[in-house]
Amino acid sequence: MALTGKQKAAMLLMSLDAGTASELLKGVDAQVVQELAVELAHLDAAGYRSNKQNAEIARQFCDSLQTKQVFHLNSFLNEMLKNTVGVEKAEQIQTQIQDLLLKRDPFIPIRSANTQAIAAVLEYEHPQAAAVVLSELPAKKSSEVLGLLGEGIRLTAISRMTSSETVTAEAKTRIAEAVCKRLEAFTSARSGGAAADPEQSLRKVAVILRNLGKELREGLLGAIQKADDQAGAKVADLMIIWDDVPQVADRSLQEALRAIDAKQLALALFKADEVIAEKIRSNISKQAAAALDEQASLMVTPEKEDVESARAKVIKTLAETDKKIGLAFTEGEIG
Repeated sequence: MALTGKQKAAMLLMSLDAGTASELLKGVDAQVVQELAVELAHLDAAGYRSNKQNAEIARQFCDSLQTKQVFHLNSFLNEMLKNTVGVEKAEQIQTQIQDLLLKRDPFIPIRSANTQAIAAVLEYEHPQAAAVVLSELPAKKSSEVLGLLGEGIRLTAISRMTSSETVTAEAKTRIAEAVCKRLEAFTSARSGGAAADPEQSLRKVAVILRNLGKELREGLLGAIQKADDQAGAKVADLMIIWDDVPQVADRSLQEALRAIDAKQLALALFKADEVIAEKIRSNISKQAAAALDEQASLMVTPEKEDVESARAKVIKTLAETDKKIGLAFTEGEIG
């Protein structure tokens, strides 16, 4: 990113405490101060940080003005403006900053929105609008949103993003405004209702990801893990669960079941749902079925923890098979 003179000045101010910045700006025309404030707010809202460049710019002015204090935009900007142009003028400038920022970059509110909210809104947008929004998000966030979208809108949006078709600035502004309004409505509706189940949301992400090609799936899962280790690990764990067994395609299931011994499988099937039991029995050989029946006849009533542990081992085997050759699923309702 090539910085303009005003942006360099704004970055210098970001490296200073509010008092020092105020001293530096004393005597500067109020209009210039406002322009610098807008640049400063824009750089912060866009998430632009470059410690190396900050240091270089600061050294160009004065090495002694550098500080390692944590920068907080709101309190810094408020104090800097009040000390430089007075309380009344500072308030006027601050009321204009948001409008000026939105005119320059109407996607700022969307970038700060929750990924699930963005995905929920884009699910019902025109693919071109979804493609524009995704292209304006940081790469990591775009990957996360992409992973949350349904297959239809996801593939169409990606196709639009890779096409050579250009979108005018005016069209982008209209798209940003429309999406912002829908995000506000979505957030307002969610805040008035029951809280979403975080695990259910992660489960939906996991089911979406497992239907992608291995390379794309691993890339999106990696992006989620970089953004949130715990969420990424949970999504990986929820990719395949016990209730998914009936949805595993026969050939894939047969490959996985070969690696599970009869005793473990019999324990896992103790009082299992009839659909799951039938799915497994229909995908093992007659010899394996006979061994399974023998183990079941010798079994005393097992502890609940032992049954759950056996089922976890079956799922682990399925997950390992998925990593090796990739499992195929006949998708049903997400549980």
